[in-house]
Amino acid sequence: MATLIRNKISNKLSNAATAVSNKSQAKVSGMFAKMGFQAATDEEALGFAACDDLDYDHRQGMQMDILTSDEIGGDGSGDGGALDGDSHYQRDGTGPPHSASKDGGPTNELSEVRPKITAWEAGWNVTNAIQGMFVLGLPYAILHGGYLGLFLIIFAAVVCCYTGKILIACLYEEDEDGQLVRVRDSYVDIANACCAPRFPSLGGHIVNVAQIIELVMTCILYVVVSGNLMYNSFPNMPVSQKSWAIIATAALLPCAFLKNLKAVSKFSLLCTLAHFVINILVIAYCLSRARDWAWDKVKFYIDVKKFPISIGIIVFSYTSQIFLPSLEGNMSKPSEFHCMMNWTHIAACILKGLFALVAYLTWADETKEVITDNLPSTIRAVVNIFLVAKALLSYPLPFFAAVEVLEKSFFQDGGRAYFPDCYGGDGRLKSWGLTLRCSLVVFTLLMAIYVPHFALLMGLTGSLTGAGLCFLLPSLFHLKLLWRKLLWHQVFFDVSIFVIGGICSISGFIHSMEGLIEAFKYNIED
Repeated sequence: MATLIRNKISNKLSNAATAVSNKSQAKVSGMFAKMGFQAATDEEALGFAACDDLDYDHRQGMQMDILTSDEIGGDGSGDGGALDGDSHYQRDGTGPPHSASKDGGPTNELSEVRPKITAWEAGWNVTNAIQGMFVLGLPYAILHGGYLGLFLIIFAAVVCCYTGKILIACLYEEDEDGQLVRVRDSYVDIANACCAPRFPSLGGHIVNVAQIIELVMTCILYVVVSGNLMYNSFPNMPVSQKSWAIIATAALLPCAFLKNLKAVSKFSLLCTLAHFVINILVIAYCLSRARDWAWDKVKFYIDVKKFPISIGIIVFSYTSQIFLPSLEGNMSKPSEFHCMMNWTHIAACILKGLFALVAYLTWADETKEVITDNLPSTIRAVVNIFLVAKALLSYPLPFFAAVEVLEKSFFQDGGRAYFPDCYGGDGRLKSWGLTLRCSLVVFTLLMAIYVPHFALLMGLTGSLTGAGLCFLLPSLFHLKLLWRKLLWHQVFFDVSIFVIGGICSISGFIHSMEGLIEAFKYNIED
């Protein structure tokens, strides 16, 4: 019996030693294979692959253990620590996973398979972003730009489509086999990669500031347009535009309690359909007055003082670069991204151009900043109520995005956070965090009350952050990260876009500020 036991033990030890030896040989063969040498046998190659998978799983398991222990300890960083930045290629090009959710507890996204979206669904999201209610200001741009304004609507579509593509190109790099691998996950990652190694976080801070300004200004514009539309819908009521803005903001205070966008997303389709119906009603009314269209009012000359404001309005209506990296990363077939960008921007260009031209031809020099204010009172009230509902339902999206950026930058940046986390250990929002959110809602109200100028604010935002995020930064990042691989015409396009975008941004910003100062000086109301 003792002999039998010794033989079994001896066999087990021998088998274990053989397995370890085989794995070691496979590992060595794999190392040589990585350096360009072929593995000796198929078994060794398979052994290396299995060993590599085990090693990868082990490292990822350790990473998740670290993340879990950090969260249990109340660190609340949510950034993934060592997964930040671009220090290594991401496996399968999936990019760095997020370590935690604000609902409490870690989210094991290494094992979680996120549902992917099709090219049509991605195109629908882009269309919602660039076909929003801010197209209501485009006829006002034609008023000051004439045919050149129409050309800019086309030109901006072409440039924004191109910069969206090159921004996504900056997410990828070639691995040792010459295959494109997604090594970055967001606009901020691209900016940080461009500023590394001297200032590894400077670019991310710049992009975050630009995003916060644009998102907050979008929220302010929703409040402004809500007050403007309600005031012009019921001009006989003893309620001022500022008072309507306060009423609208009171309805928006529940946004401060948002933890996710599940509830809001249910209304997104309804908002889009409502906006589609509104555009149809406006165009139908304009077509009914086609005999009176003032073709002679559309000129080739421009208003030098106000046309730069129109440039900002047009650029702002095409802004979608902020969420393109996330959108492309969630597509089931990322190779269809370019095609999706082409048809969405072509459709936007055609619809925006027709809407702006038809509306301007109908009212000519009487065109107002918000085109629905030109409608007869009977139609205007109905259309404006739908628009106000759409504005109020659209407000939570940029508000929540702005809160996310602010919380991640100042409250959830691990050891680099400036303030403690807004969320408790159970995932609930702390009272002072709720106070800050309410303060942001009130801030948008105060801005809407004291700067109630829709077109000027839209032009200012488009010139300041819209041009930066859509024109300047994508072309600059493309030149910096892919300089050695670019053809001469790509370099020419990038430099031209950067120069033209810079000129338009500076001139639009200056003239928008002059317009606001003039409006305050002479107490001009919308």
